[in-house]
Amino acid sequence: MGLFRRRRKSAEGSLDRAADSADVKHLEEFARTRRGVEAFVEPPTTMTATTVVFVAHDGEWTRRRVRDAAAAHGLARKLGIPAYDAQVVGYPQRMRDWNRKNGGRGA
Repeated sequence: MGLFRRRRKSAEGSLDRAADSADVKHLEEFARTRRGVEAFVEPPTTMTATTVVFVAHDGEWTRRRVRDAAAAHGLARKLGIPAYDAQVVGYPQRMRDWNRKNGGRGA
């Protein structure tokens, strides 16, 4: 019955949702329409599921949920783009520069 089951909440206070096909389609479109895209896989936290950040050559970026780190790396492989663990390598300077110019909002 699940009366005492805990639900994960996002930073906005709403229930965290799982990755879906719209997330994957968005990432595929981002990679297809931009040059020099790299993937930065973010581990799950107590507030969110595993996410991946795609960063283009000019620093434009987008973040979406993925099923898990293996799915993120698999998607990057399928798209022919390099993938890194963000917790290990951090984020590229071009992303921070793009945030500064564009008010800190990704695509």
